[in-house]
Amino acid sequence: MHFDSPSRQIYAATPVSYESRNILLSPKTRPRMISKVPFKVLDAPDLRGTHLAVGTDTGAIQIWDVQTSQRVRTMTGHTKRVGVLAWNDHILTSGSRDRDIYHRDVRTPGMWQHQLSSHTGEVCGLKWNSSGTQLASGGNDNKLMIWEKDATVPIYKFREHTAAVKAIDWNPHQAGILASGGGTADQHIRFWNTITGTAISATDTGSQVCNLAWSKTTNELVSTHGFSQNQVLVWKYPSMQQIASLSGHTFRVLYLALSPDGQTIVTGAGDETLRFWSVFQKSKSERRDDDDELTAAVSTIR
Repeated sequence: MHFDSPSRQIYAATPVSYESRNILLSPKTRPRMISKVPFKVLDAPDLRGTHLAVGTDTGAIQIWDVQTSQRVRTMTGHTKRVGVLAWNDHILTSGSRDRDIYHRDVRTPGMWQHQLSSHTGEVCGLKWNSSGTQLASGGNDNKLMIWEKDATVPIYKFREHTAAVKAIDWNPHQAGILASGGGTADQHIRFWNTITGTAISATDTGSQVCNLAWSKTTNELVSTHGFSQNQVLVWKYPSMQQIASLSGHTFRVLYLALSPDGQTIVTGAGDETLRFWSVFQKSKSERRDDDDELTAAVSTIR
């Protein structure tokens, strides 16, 4: 025996189909909210660290144990200020106004292992990829260069930026994808494939790009800016859809760091404050772990 289902179109009191009604009545996905107000603001002098590598105006590099207030080591070689440092395991890479890059093994007493001398302006950006096999360097000569670990000649020189390249970061989710940001006369975030040596895309941000940082858990990117808005922007990659614009700093946002759990960023500016922002979500696996812990806790209570 066969009975007609009341869900069939013949019984519907509306021209909208049963399937369409289900879609319209289904719960909507809640939009993701990022607070435009930092959840914490600290004055920089109140913070304390543990160990520091410090580049000085004289060109010397100092290694400090901040807990004991002892300088562990001083390394010389640069003839002008050292404005940027990057670690790759036990290798400390430094960039200077003297236009040189040095690799130093901090376990050995020697001055340096390699000297890289291809920039024609101050080296203001350095970043090793996660595997430690490639180094990206940016300079006041408007160039972005890619170096193999032990090479003294760059494998690629990118000249598309029209201002200093300070902001550099590697995509942790896709090998060989690099983001770079240009200064006031450029204002673009550019993406590169360092495996093929090709440009991927460029986005005009409308202001000086000071820092870039990829999310550890999602394919998203944070940029901090200077003139003219001093804002912090969150982008979805590769569409470069702007997810959020965070304001509060009154001077250019020169510093940016990501928390170990990948959810919080801290920004520092010339207004002498550090601002902490909850920007990124947990990874799916971490959210599942939290759900499992909650389920286990509820089961225990019962």
